[in-house]
Amino acid sequence: MGPLTNIYVFACVFTFTLWNNIHLTVENELIANYSSSLLTNVPENIPVHTHVLDLSHNRISGVGISDFISLSDLQVLNLSYNLVTELNFSVFIFNEDLEYLDLSHNNILKVYCQALAYLKHLDLSFNKFTALPICQEFGNIVCLEYLGLSATMIQRSDFRYITHLQLHTVFLTLEDFSLYEPQSLTALNTRSLHIVFAANRNFSFPLLYDGMSTSENLKIVNLRYTLSYKDFPSPSLALLKEIKTTALMLDTVDLQWAIILQIFLLIWYSPVEHLTVRNLVFRGPLGELTEYDFLPLLSSVEQLISLGGSMKVLTLEHVRNNVYYFNQEILYRQFSEMNIASLTIYDAYMPHMLCPNRTSSFQYLNFSHNALTDELFQNCGTLTDLELLILHRNKFENLPKVSFMTSHMKSLKYLDMSSNLLRHEGADVQCQWAESLTELDLSSNQLTDAVFKCLPVNIQTLDLQNNQINSVPRGMAELKALKELNLASNRLADLPGCGGFTSLEFLNVEMNSILTPSADFFQSCPRVRELQAGKNPFKCSCELRDFIRGERQSGGRLFGWPAAYMCEYPEDLRGTQLRDFHLSELACNTVLLLVTALLLTLVLVAVVAFLCIYLDVLWYVRMTWQWTQTKRRAWHNHPAEQETVLQFHAFISYSERDALWVKDELIPNLEKGEGCVQLCQHERKFIPGKSIVENIINCIEKSYKSIFVLSPNFVQSEWCHYELYFAHHKLFSENSNSLILILLEPIPPYIIPARYHKLKALMAKRTYLEWPKERSKRALFWANLRAAININLSVSFEAYEEQSDVTSTSSISQ
Repeated sequence: MGPLTNIYVFACVFTFTLWNNIHLTVENELIANYSSSLLTNVPENIPVHTHVLDLSHNRISGVGISDFISLSDLQVLNLSYNLVTELNFSVFIFNEDLEYLDLSHNNILKVYCQALAYLKHLDLSFNKFTALPICQEFGNIVCLEYLGLSATMIQRSDFRYITHLQLHTVFLTLEDFSLYEPQSLTALNTRSLHIVFAANRNFSFPLLYDGMSTSENLKIVNLRYTLSYKDFPSPSLALLKEIKTTALMLDTVDLQWAIILQIFLLIWYSPVEHLTVRNLVFRGPLGELTEYDFLPLLSSVEQLISLGGSMKVLTLEHVRNNVYYFNQEILYRQFSEMNIASLTIYDAYMPHMLCPNRTSSFQYLNFSHNALTDELFQNCGTLTDLELLILHRNKFENLPKVSFMTSHMKSLKYLDMSSNLLRHEGADVQCQWAESLTELDLSSNQLTDAVFKCLPVNIQTLDLQNNQINSVPRGMAELKALKELNLASNRLADLPGCGGFTSLEFLNVEMNSILTPSADFFQSCPRVRELQAGKNPFKCSCELRDFIRGERQSGGRLFGWPAAYMCEYPEDLRGTQLRDFHLSELACNTVLLLVTALLLTLVLVAVVAFLCIYLDVLWYVRMTWQWTQTKRRAWHNHPAEQETVLQFHAFISYSERDALWVKDELIPNLEKGEGCVQLCQHERKFIPGKSIVENIINCIEKSYKSIFVLSPNFVQSEWCHYELYFAHHKLFSENSNSLILILLEPIPPYIIPARYHKLKALMAKRTYLEWPKERSKRALFWANLRAAININLSVSFEAYEEQSDVTSTSSISQ
């Protein structure tokens, strides 16, 4: 970016401010923006109520009255950066509300004037005028505040029509400048004067001096002089009486040392209070000046500085030194002995600065972007009035040395040591800070947890962001006055407590490594009014739930909520705002979870117990156990006889109360006649010495069928139910159809106990033979029953026959 562009940017800032002021005073304005649209003419379809019209950065070469005649409400018109070569102000005669007109950066050679009574801002800078385009009609623009002009020559008579105007700013661009009549600028009546010289031409020194005699605020860009310093016209001390400038800015200065010193002498004698020099390059005079030549100049400057002057603020920014053959310490001494309140030397590659020899008047020092080291101002007791010290981006490394540097600065309140290389290992080295220090910036260094052992005790605002701090250690010295603490961009794993910061009001811990911040932070830090904890990798879990609840109770003290607070872990919740993260109380409360599980277990146990009692599950378990034990004993006692051989056609199960029918009707009718049926009856076939259950199981297994005589008495018999259970078990285990049900008497469903669900199932699903009351039907009943149990028993067992003749002495009460 060139120097001309820089000054134009500066001018645009002011222009934009004025534009904004106009913009804010207009209600319901309509803005039409046609900038950078490759237009060659003013468009015809502009809304008639347009207040602000931007036609900049196009290719418009001319404008006419018909282009704007319909825009009676137009207040702001920007035609900068076009190709206009000729301008007639009568084009805007119907735009009576026009206040802002920018025609800069065109090719205008000639203007035809017309008074625009309400115009406040007129910019004709960066055009092709030879003489200043100031018409007699300009004198009637009584509201004019900003005037931008350009020319290649300036004469005193050029300003005669506007000497009575009270201007705020005059902006002059003097490219290809060739002639200046001395004292021409003094005819202007303006508070601010900005002059831009051509970057490749020598500037006019009379114009510089006249500018200082014209306005309070003067800015000059592109001060360059390539001729010998001996040809440079020395300023007359008589000029000092005429100087009005109190704030002077020199931008893009490339001069020889001797010329710079002469200008500085003039400025020092003048009423200038604020001097700013940017982009300064001072160089040698091509071999014409030796060290012995300019040392007297430096001596004159030193004497002048010792006498004092009007200057209060000196700012040097982006300084480059091309002179290497003299002792730079001489220059540092001049700076250190200046009797001013504020000194800024920014980006000058300055490696050192001397301590003033006498008590200094410095209240503000800014040495940012230099090469200063820990040796700066060590044991310096003359900076007692210094209140603000900025040493941003230098090469400081030792924090205790920095503290010792401030120990003699009795008035120091603010210290900026950011972007250095500071370390503190927490050794036995003690730190000694200025007691008056209340604000300290240690950001962007290499500090660790040990830094909390080397801090000013009266500090109120502390910036430690972008360091290597893992935690705030316990047992550190209390910072009772600390109100603001910035720990952003460190390595914290949790929120620091307020044990050592009893007055803390603002805390910033953004961009750390905090997964689950402490939920009791606001309770432990009641004075904290704002907590910035966003942009951390939060782990959305039960521990974080309490922190979220704490935010709701904090009364809006969590800065950036909810946008800056998002889940990072687990991955399926990444990007979810903490506000939208929810977990139930049961999932996070261990005690409640245990109590709930215990209650559910008790309910389950109660339900199971009830079902066991209601369905007589224990009875079935016991029967299954007895069946298993019986089979196991049979296996161990007669392993070779495990292959079951049928010995009986049927086993009879009945209630003792139905025994009369069994003995008088069932047994005689089945065992008589041809093809007699061999029946197993417990009174005849149970083997003495064995358990009843074992006898029942043996009889059922050795019988082809099992006949159950069903009646209300059967339902009431416990042993009948045993026999039914075992027979049913055989039915499923052997996949056989071995059950025969005889319904002796009808059984009402309500008298069957609930635990006899097998009996209910069998009666519902299986066909049974019903004992007929009529005698005529009984022959068919016996025929059906015989057919059901018809089988040839192929093998006779003599031993068993002999054993079966023995009358069972066991008695089963059924």
